[in-house]
Amino acid sequence: MRYSPESLEAFVQTVESGSFSAAARALRKSQSTISAAVANLEADLGFTLFDRQGRYPLLTENGKRALAQVREILSASVQLDTLAVRLAGEVEPCLSMVVSDFWQTVYHERLLTRFAERYPDIEFECMIAEDADAIDILQSGRAHLAVIGAQPFYPGDIATARLQVDAEMAIWLHQAHPLAQQESISEAALKTVRQLCLNTWVEQDRRQTGKIWSAPSYLLLLEMAEQGFGWSILPRWMVTRFGHHVLRELPLQGWPQHIALDAAWSRRTPPGPAGRWMIDHLLAQQPV
Repeated sequence: MRYSPESLEAFVQTVESGSFSAAARALRKSQSTISAAVANLEADLGFTLFDRQGRYPLLTENGKRALAQVREILSASVQLDTLAVRLAGEVEPCLSMVVSDFWQTVYHERLLTRFAERYPDIEFECMIAEDADAIDILQSGRAHLAVIGAQPFYPGDIATARLQVDAEMAIWLHQAHPLAQQESISEAALKTVRQLCLNTWVEQDRRQTGKIWSAPSYLLLLEMAEQGFGWSILPRWMVTRFGHHVLRELPLQGWPQHIALDAAWSRRTPPGPAGRWMIDHLLAQQPV
C-alpha cells in the first residue's frame, strides 16, 4: 500500500478529534508528527484534505470524499489482522484485560470459566479502569483488550466492537438524607447536594469543579456514597451486589439510563488467538 497506515490514522483521528493537537494527544504522538503525516498523505494523494486557514482544520470537499475510503481501508486492515491471527494459530503465553465497572461480574465470571477451560495454561491478568484510562492502558501496550463504556470517539489506533449487553446506571443517595425521602426529585434540588463523580487519571485536567468530590473508580464512589458524602451515578448491578442496603435510587426524570459497552483493542498490536477467542465470546454474550 503506497499510503502509510500512520498517515491514514492521523487523518481520521484529526477529523474525529477536531484538531492536530487533539489528534496527537489521542494517538500519543507529537503534534508535528501528526501534521507531517497528514501533509505526506496529501502529497501522496495529490490534493489537500484540510482547509487550514481557520483556527481548526476543516475538511475540504475532496477530504470528505477521501474520508469514507480511508475508513474502509483501516477497517479492512483490522479484518486482515484478525484473519492473520486466526491462521497463524500460535497462542500467546499471557493475556491482559482491562474492564470497566460497567461490566457485570456475572458476565465476567461466565467468560473466565470458559476461558480457563479453553486455555488452561495461559497467564491471565485483569485490571480495572474507566474511559480514557482504559484506552491509555491499551495504547501503552499494558493490556491486550478492554471492555469499557462506549465512548463518543476513539483514537485511530483503537479498534472496537459493540457488545450485546449493556450497563444500567442510576442515581443513588444515602437513605438517611432528606432528599432520599421524597417521591420525586428535580435537578435543581439535586444540585444542592454534593456530587460524587468519576474522574480518570488521564483527564484530570478536565475534571469538573464546584460542589464535587471525585474518584477514579465506581467502587470507590459506591463507598463514598454509602458513607453519606453525597449522591453518585452508579451501575445498578454494583449497588445490588456490593452495596449494604443503605442507598436509595433517586426518582429523577430520565433515569435510570442504559450505557452501551464496547470491546476494544489496539490496531497496532492486535490480540493473539486467545485474545481473539475472548473478543468473540464477549460479542456473543447475551443479556441475563
